[in-house]
Amino acid sequence: MRENIDGHFLLIGLMAYPIRHSLSPQMQNTIYAKLNIPYVYLAFEVDQQKLPDAVKGLRALGLRGSAVSMPNKQLVCQYLDKLTPAVEMSGACNTISNEDGVLTGYNTDGIGYMRMLKEADVDIIGKKMTILGAGGAGTAIIVQAALDGVKEIAIFNQKDDFYPKIEAVAKKLNENTDCKVYVYDLADKDKLRSEIASSTLLCNATGVGMKPLEGQSLITDPTMLRSDLIVTDCIYSPRKTKLLEIAEAQGCKTLNGIGMMLWQGAAQVKIWTGEDAPIDYVKEKMGFND
Repeated sequence: MRENIDGHFLLIGLMAYPIRHSLSPQMQNTIYAKLNIPYVYLAFEVDQQKLPDAVKGLRALGLRGSAVSMPNKQLVCQYLDKLTPAVEMSGACNTISNEDGVLTGYNTDGIGYMRMLKEADVDIIGKKMTILGAGGAGTAIIVQAALDGVKEIAIFNQKDDFYPKIEAVAKKLNENTDCKVYVYDLADKDKLRSEIASSTLLCNATGVGMKPLEGQSLITDPTMLRSDLIVTDCIYSPRKTKLLEIAEAQGCKTLNGIGMMLWQGAAQVKIWTGEDAPIDYVKEKMGFND
């Protein structure tokens, strides 16, 4: 607990619903205390109905910025003044920076995911990945992976409101990058099996596996996974989802979402402060080395 908070401290928010479970406030405040930066990071339960007023409040109160999570990552873009190219392409924002009242939208989810792979010595550049889910985090990962040089991406999503949106994103990526991006119906299990079979990496970017869907997995047939497949889950609570349990039993290398959470947060710290986050220190303080 910081004891020197005074009137010179600035506030950074986290707007999402639900959000009380998030580890981000603990991580971000640990970083600011270590770096002796006069910022405080707090979570606010903001749903889509409250979001327009919350963004107005951010600007009016002079918050340094805010993180944005589900269900607000797409909707928030229309209330901002500027968007980075990655946000424009993905249509999703997870980070707002306030510079003298000008709100700029960034997305660090994809950056965090790709850095997590690098830190784990996973090389996906020039190779193929299959991703389950194309919401805010999934779309950010897809865009960043394509921009970074992944050769092919197979996206599986429900035929819901996101489906035409991710088809539009795939079209942009096919036109503007060297990555070949394809979108398929998640209900097509035969296609899912064949795409995983030709992929180096499988990523779950859905909420299946975390509360209230803890203990569930979109992959229920272990034979869809082979031992040389890398399986990642964007979920970090629980640390080992049902998908990762199934993958480990098949001999796959697995990664949960803690690394993505850490590195996307580090990218946010860089945006808000210009400083590099002490990731090793954060891992130790938060027990991620256990």
